Amino acid sequence: MVEVPESHPRKKSLLSRQKIVDATKNGLLADSAMIAHGRGEAFDYLLGEKTSNSARLAIKESASRLIESDNPVISVNGNTVVLAGKSLIRVAAVLNCPIEVNIYYRTEERMSKLNSFLEKQKEIVSQEKNPDNWIGDWNNAVQSVKILGKEGDGRIQGLEGPRSICSSQGIEKADVILVPLEDGDRCEALVNLGKQVLVVDLNPLSRTAKMATITVVDEISRAAELLLEYVINKEEKSAEWNNQGILNDALKIIAENSTD
Repeated sequence: MVEVPESHPRKKSLLSRQKIVDATKNGLLADSAMIAHGRGEAFDYLLGEKTSNSARLAIKESASRLIESDNPVISVNGNTVVLAGKSLIRVAAVLNCPIEVNIYYRTEERMSKLNSFLEKQKEIVSQEKNPDNWIGDWNNAVQSVKILGKEGDGRIQGLEGPRSICSSQGIEKADVILVPLEDGDRCEALVNLGKQVLVVDLNPLSRTAKMATITVVDEISRAAELLLEYVINKEEKSAEWNNQGILNDALKIIAENSTD
């Protein structure tokens, strides 16, 4: 991986970019992954490369919905695995829920590599000390996280082709789904099935952002770290959730940063 000096103001962004490049070369990601990452970087730059107050509210609300869920699942694509796999494994360990690899350009080779990558990350995370304020057997909690997706024995009703493939014990069974870096068609299909869809999307104008139950307009690695804190603290659900207000606030931030 490229060496970036600590003094560089955008070190984290450059390291994330290199992770995507390396993962693509190693066959974990489709070639379009770099395009998607670049698009997200552009929006993050306009958002000031930090988590806004409205994004924090959305992350707290997502935490509360996941905690209350009967069958939560964290669905990840390739970019998410590479950028925030460890953080989301920690979240899954606290929630005692599975992680499902679900990708747009599905091949047996990529599914196998992404599952193996997550299993290796799981081993690393299981050796960490307990997260702040979490009490229990951390090694056992992490090792209990199921990595789903390879079996592809479920279907998302309302979708056609490979994108409809999912795990019967993951997305198909879930009532609440955390889906970082989602695509609009699948988000709409899942919402139409009566599932709560919690997305992390840096583009507040995307179809996904507009269709989701809750939209976190933030970069996935930052959002995942905060989500861990909030699920541990057992955040309470809002009496009334205004997702459009979250999107409007993100657009306001972008407009203000564009005119500074």
